[in-house]
Amino acid sequence: MQNWKEVQLAVAALRRRLGAALPSRPDAAIILGTGLSGLVELMEDTRSVPYADLPGFPVSTVASHAGAFVLGRLGGRTVLVQQGRCHLYEGFGPDKVCMGVRVMAGLGADTLILTNAAGALDPQFDAGGLMCICDQINFTGASPLSGPNHEAWGERFPDMSAIYDAGLRDLACACALELGIRLERGVYIGVRGPQESPAETRMFRRWGADAVGMSSVLEVIAARHLGMRVLGISCLTNKNLPDCMRPAPLEEVIAVAGRAGKDLGRLVEAVVTKL
Repeated sequence: MQNWKEVQLAVAALRRRLGAALPSRPDAAIILGTGLSGLVELMEDTRSVPYADLPGFPVSTVASHAGAFVLGRLGGRTVLVQQGRCHLYEGFGPDKVCMGVRVMAGLGADTLILTNAAGALDPQFDAGGLMCICDQINFTGASPLSGPNHEAWGERFPDMSAIYDAGLRDLACACALELGIRLERGVYIGVRGPQESPAETRMFRRWGADAVGMSSVLEVIAARHLGMRVLGISCLTNKNLPDCMRPAPLEEVIAVAGRAGKDLGRLVEAVVTKL
């Protein structure tokens, strides 16, 4: 599911809309997950292009996903932000889920900072905290690399031995320490959604996962296929403890993400400054 022609049409349309403000190589591409769009408020000299204005680009149906690309300055650097994403559980295929990553790479970005809202599986993690992703488990049953391979993007069997960049991870941890932000480290498991059972949650923990969510893993696979360096940060919006689970409605997830998003914004800005 490597939709090269669709991506090129969206790249061309976005390039026209952003015009001379778009550099040949943005310093970083950033994906903002559920409830985390507030990072855009820290940016300067912004230009926004709605997804709906780009041919073939998917528009999310989930609340709090603004649905726009935003170009601007953050920490003195030029960044291209995907403000909201789409998900498999909305009915989109892997090609659409990963289209934003492929478009930003097509515009020259080679460093991806990816964020998401996730449920904590490690009982020592707290809701409202942040976790730097060290590795991932793709439990969606899908891959953005299935079907014919587009060689210009990457190899048929891309190296996934170090999915998340160790240098970027070390930089994030150092920045968090300087800012006094507690940053956990762990494994993220991505599921198709939009549901999880207590038994599944227990299984995920036994597999070695520290946080669970319904996004990101396919985007990261696509990014690595394209040769991008990846930093992943999860906002832990609730605790998924299988023996004492309680409901986590979307409104609560968005509220917690909004509060934790302030620390996330400070951290991402600090990381971008030092790229």
